[in-house]
Amino acid sequence: MSRLAFFIWLLNIAVDTVGHTAFKAAAITEHETEWHRWKKMLSSLPLWIGIICFGFEFVIWLALLSLVPLSLAMLLGSFNIVAVIFAGKLIFHERLDRMRVLGMSFITIGVALVGGFA
Repeated sequence: MSRLAFFIWLLNIAVDTVGHTAFKAAAITEHETEWHRWKKMLSSLPLWIGIICFGFEFVIWLALLSLVPLSLAMLLGSFNIVAVIFAGKLIFHERLDRMRVLGMSFITIGVALVGGFA
């Protein structure tokens, strides 16, 4: 994998993680009715940051696909799950149990194997 493809892959991970955490931040609202909760979410800055990130990620993903085969890009894209789980733990103090750690380990090893032989 070229240095450019590696950089674009890392950028994809970062933008995807920011987008997911922004959506989570927007979704954490408590209101008396569902209508008020949706009004609050739709007017929140984190929601719009998430939307912008996913629009930007679309462009980044196209750039990555232009540099690597689809089969490799899909495997590399699975690493985003690991980054989002770590962000959830760090930012929202979500639980990280043994099964999640084991799953993240398998994903990381798989991405390392695929990326190492690409």
